[in-house]
Amino acid sequence: MNLHILVLPGDGIGTEVTREAVRVLHAVAGKWHHRLTVAEGLLGGVAIHKTGDPLPPETARLAADADATLMGAVGLPEFDDAPPEKRPEKGLLGIRKALGVYANLRPVRAYPSQLDSSPLKNHLVAGTDMVIVRELTGGIYYGTPRGIFENGAETRAVNTMTYTRAEIERIARMAFQLARGRRKKVTSVDKSNVLENSQLWRRVVTEVGREFSDVELDHLLVDNCAMQLVLNPRRFDVVLTENMFGDILSDEGAVLAGSIGMLPSASIGDRKPSGAWTGLYEPVHGSAPDIAGQNKANPLGAIGSVAAMLEYSFGLKEEAAAVNAAIEAVMQSGKVTADLRPPGSPATTEEVGQAVCAAV
Repeated sequence: MNLHILVLPGDGIGTEVTREAVRVLHAVAGKWHHRLTVAEGLLGGVAIHKTGDPLPPETARLAADADATLMGAVGLPEFDDAPPEKRPEKGLLGIRKALGVYANLRPVRAYPSQLDSSPLKNHLVAGTDMVIVRELTGGIYYGTPRGIFENGAETRAVNTMTYTRAEIERIARMAFQLARGRRKKVTSVDKSNVLENSQLWRRVVTEVGREFSDVELDHLLVDNCAMQLVLNPRRFDVVLTENMFGDILSDEGAVLAGSIGMLPSASIGDRKPSGAWTGLYEPVHGSAPDIAGQNKANPLGAIGSVAAMLEYSFGLKEEAAAVNAAIEAVMQSGKVTADLRPPGSPATTEEVGQAVCAAV
C-alpha cells in the first residue's frame, strides 16, 4: 500500500516524539512492504516564527493532499500573552477544522507493567480499558460570539458554547459504533442540570441510542464522571462527551495510564471513497518546553498514534496490532523514559523508539 503521511512536528518535544513515531512507521513499512512517503510541514509556534502564521496555507494544502497527518505538539511559553490569532494553539484548531475531523478518540488503558506508575492505588487502576470520544469541532472552543471586549471597569470576556442536533448525532453514532466492537456500553457525559446546551446533548444522544439496542447507554454529569474516573475507572467502556469536557476528562485519564506521555489520540472525520477515515493523529501531551531537546520525552503516545493511523486511515489492523504489542513489550522490558519510573536507569526518547522498532 502507498502511505502518504504529512508530519507536523510542532513545538518543544513534538520534534523528538514524532521523529521516533516516523522511525516506527519506516519499520512497519519495511516489514510489510508498504511504500512510505513522508512530507513535513509547519504548525504552531515554529510556524509563527518562520511565517507569522500558526497555520500557514502551505501546511493546510499539504494536509489536504496527504492520506493522513501525524502531529507532535504545539505551544510555547513566549506566546502565553499573545492575542488568540497569534497563539500556536490557533494552528491546532485550524488544522482540525481544515481537515474536517470532528471525533477525537482517546484510548486510556492501564498496562499491567505500569500499574505502579499511576498515583492511584493498583487495585483501582488495574483492568482499566476505555476510549474517550470527544466532539472536536463544536462547543465553546469554536462558538461565536467570542472575545475580550475592552470597556474599562466593564471589560468582559465572552465565549459561546453551541451545538446543533446534527453535530451531536454524528459524534454519538461514532461512539455507539465503536462500542459495538468493544464491551457495548456508552457513557454520555454532560452538565444537563444547569446547561441548556447539555440538555439538548442528552436528548439527542438518547434518541440516537435507540438505534443501537444492543449497546447499553447511561448518562453522567461531568463532575460525577471526573470523580468516577479515579474511584472506579473500570466501569467505563466508551465515554462520549462534548469538546471542553472531553479535553479535561481525557487529560485526567492520563493518571490511569501512568503518564500523559502514554496517551495517543486519533481525530477522525468522514470516510473517504476508499472507506478509510480522514485522520489527524497526535499524542495527548503538550510541548513540554522544560524538557525539550534533552532526549527525555516519552514517545509512546506518538507511537501509539501511529498504530491508530494504521488502523483507521489505512485499515492495516495487523500492522496496528503489531505496533501496540511492541509498545507493551517495551514497557514490560522496563526500557522506558523517566516519567514511567523505570526500575533501573531511564531510557532516552531515541532508545525507546529503537526498542519499539526492534519489537515490531
